Amino acid sequence: MEIINWQSILESLLFAAGDEGLTLKHITEVLEIDEIKAREIIEELMEVYERDSQRGIMIVQLAGTYQLATKKENAAYLKRLVDSPHTTALSQAALETLAIIAYKQPITRAEIEEIRGVKTERPLHTLMSKALIKEVGRAEGTGRAYLYGTTKEFLDYFGLKNIEELPQLPEKVDEEYVQEEADLFFENFKETFNS
Repeated sequence: MEIINWQSILESLLFAAGDEGLTLKHITEVLEIDEIKAREIIEELMEVYERDSQRGIMIVQLAGTYQLATKKENAAYLKRLVDSPHTTALSQAALETLAIIAYKQPITRAEIEEIRGVKTERPLHTLMSKALIKEVGRAEGTGRAYLYGTTKEFLDYFGLKNIEELPQLPEKVDEEYVQEEADLFFENFKETFNS
């Protein structure tokens, strides 16, 4: 009979979940175990991290979710990493998210995710940390989600006087054309931002 390494599996799940974290209910569903067993696995893994002072991560519980987090003792080094010129390049996900915000602003995270088809929390965080986007208000209705828009720094990077100077999108959407336009639009940005 195969022995299941629950701690290893949970660690992988928490890593894959990223900043979203996992609720106890989600953990029980994915692992197909009851809450008592899930809590036991979580607590055991938390103890492993706490006992081993050589590790740089830990498990935290925030807003009803469990997630991996870095130890605060390492904050100075993490700040250096964020401020390092080697980390200035934007991922494809961040560029896609930026393009959506630029053309659809103000827009909520849920609306961005609906367009992209994937979660956008990390790209949003990256773009905000680079001051290319900001929260510009709250949506009406249930939950009052944050609305995102571009910043003056965004305009500066692209050499635009205002957002109206963005290239117009065609009325009839041709996927290949849109991809070509997006590639051309961000090629200049990549060169400017990564130099």
